[in-house]
Amino acid sequence: MEFDLENPLTSSQVLHSHSVASLFQAENHHMLSTDYCGSLDSVDCDVSFRRRAIYSILQLSCGFDPFLSYLAINYLDRFLSASGIPREKPWITRLLAVSCVSLAAKMKKTEFSLADFQGEGGLIFDSETIMRMETLILGALKWRMRSVTPFSFISFFISLFKLKDPPLQEALKARVTEIILKSQKEIKLLQFKPSIIAASALLYACHELFPLQFPCFMTAISNSSYVNKEKMLCCYNAVTEMEIAEFDNLYGPTVSRIRSPVNVLDRHCLSSESESDVKRRKISVFL
Repeated sequence: MEFDLENPLTSSQVLHSHSVASLFQAENHHMLSTDYCGSLDSVDCDVSFRRRAIYSILQLSCGFDPFLSYLAINYLDRFLSASGIPREKPWITRLLAVSCVSLAAKMKKTEFSLADFQGEGGLIFDSETIMRMETLILGALKWRMRSVTPFSFISFFISLFKLKDPPLQEALKARVTEIILKSQKEIKLLQFKPSIIAASALLYACHELFPLQFPCFMTAISNSSYVNKEKMLCCYNAVTEMEIAEFDNLYGPTVSRIRSPVNVLDRHCLSSESESDVKRRKISVFL
C-alpha cells in the first residue's frame, strides 16, 4: 500500500482519539537531534552540505510528486541527524540524494528506474552501490520509514475549527500544504516537532484566509492538550519570518508588510503604533 504522508499510522484512515494520541507519541521518534539542528545553525560547511543534498534531491525528483521530494528530504535530515554529516568524500552528497529519493519512491509506490533519478551527466552509481547506501539509511532511521511529518496533523487541527464548507476546508488545506512544503528548507524550523509546525502553518494560513475568525482558530489550537503554546508561538514567528522574507524577495518589503499576518490584524493601527509595539501586542494574543 502506498505510504500517505497524512496518515502514517497503518491501522485506520480515521482519526479516532486513540490514534491521535498514538500519532503525537510517535512524532517523538521522528525528531531531529539538537546537535544536528545546532550544527546547521552555526557550522557553514554543514549548512552547505545539506543545501547541496537538497538541491540534488529536488533536481532528481523534479518530474515526480512534490510529496516524494518532501519525504526524501525528511529521510536525508533524519539520516544526517543520526549519523552525522560526512565530509571526507565529495561524491557522497549525490549518492545520499539518489538513495533518499529511491527510498521515498519505493514508499510512495512510484514507478521508476534508477536512470530516472540519476539524469544525464555527472556521477552515475550502480544499483549495488545505491542499495548499500539505502541499507545504511534504513539502519540509521531504525527502519521507521513511515515518517511522521507536519502533514500527519493537518486533519486533526482542521477538525478543531469546525469549518462546515468543504471548499473553505480545501482552500485552507492547500495553503497549509504550500507552507509546510516550503518550511522544510528553513533551518530555524527543524528544531520543532512536526505537530507544532503543522499548527503554526495552519494558524498562518488562517490569518491570511480568515483574518476575522483568526482569534477563534488560535484559541481552538491553543486549548489542545497536545500543543505547547510557547513553542507554537516561536514556530509561528519563524513561519511568519519565512513568508515575509519570500515576499520581500518577490515583491519588495512594502508589499510583504501589507500582506503579512502581522499587518492583516494591525494595519488599522500602524499609523499610531511603533513596529515594536505591534509585535508586543501580537505576542500577547498567544499568551
